[in-house]
Amino acid sequence: MPRNRLTPAVALALLAGPALAACDGSSAASDAEVVTVYSTDGLKGENGDGWYDKVFADFEKQTGIKVEYVEGGSGEMVQRAVREKSNPQADVLVTLPPFIQQAGSRGLLQTYAPQGSEQVSGADKAADGTWTSVVNNYFGFVYNKKELKRAPKTWDELLDARYRNKLQYSTPGVAGDGTAVLIKAVHDFGGKDEALAYLKKLQANNVGPSASTGKLAPKVDKGELLVANGDVQMNHAQAKSMPNLGIWFPAGQDGRPTTFALPYAAGLVTKAPHSENGRKLLDFMLARKQQQEVSEIGGGFSARRDVTATDADAIALTKIMDGVDVFEPDWADIDKNLGSYVEDWKSATGS
Repeated sequence: MPRNRLTPAVALALLAGPALAACDGSSAASDAEVVTVYSTDGLKGENGDGWYDKVFADFEKQTGIKVEYVEGGSGEMVQRAVREKSNPQADVLVTLPPFIQQAGSRGLLQTYAPQGSEQVSGADKAADGTWTSVVNNYFGFVYNKKELKRAPKTWDELLDARYRNKLQYSTPGVAGDGTAVLIKAVHDFGGKDEALAYLKKLQANNVGPSASTGKLAPKVDKGELLVANGDVQMNHAQAKSMPNLGIWFPAGQDGRPTTFALPYAAGLVTKAPHSENGRKLLDFMLARKQQQEVSEIGGGFSARRDVTATDADAIALTKIMDGVDVFEPDWADIDKNLGSYVEDWKSATGS
């Protein structure tokens, strides 16, 4: 999937900046037929065949509003929005936990409940109405099915010498899925100190940092890597054109594979230059038709409880999750302490 693309139109828009905005983000420019989305990677296809590609094209056709798209790691997108807080450039921010909570706590998101959000489970939207999941998802890993006879089962297997310079995970604090590695390790090993002790040992096999998780799956498919982190939605979608990708989940201490929900969550940016267009896009993304297409086109899970997909991809996704224990992280604690967790990870791994 394309990474960090900045089209000439977006670049000019970002350089020019919006007209002076009122407190609600309205301005003379707010009526312009454009909406700017800052998003983590994973929902846009390599060949224009992703869920975003379909949703944005249909939205533009129906409304006449052009979608300008800027992509990067979850932490990267939030940090960009922080830098632009006094002069916002984005209208909609889409990112993974815990970065969507971070965006909310930093005042980057305004309250808006998209149409249909009443059908989104409470755990998948903010209590204060600042963000709502638009595609449900789960954290996972990928392995090369051609080079490995079976998927690894445990964290400890990854310490084997066969994985030296053949394993990589994206950077905690920068990438959403990279941060998820740290969150899952803390859960599976029973505490932060135990998780960091393991990740310190794993560093002997780790290729090094990566700002983008999406760049790792192609390397696994080609055999440049044997194992990398990812997430179910993105990797399932990638596997359609990358036949050597297999999805797996390291087991916890009881021997059962574990994961946790890692939804794509969207919010309306505070003082967005085109707030009304941002509201329209959020409504559109959460509409039943678009949610029905999440599995077949995007490889993910609908955020709405009243949408039940029965396509082949939905069935395959259910099979992937069969027998996997899903735990719920303490997002409030992670939001509060993420900075220190990342610094401790850097110290432990020498990153």
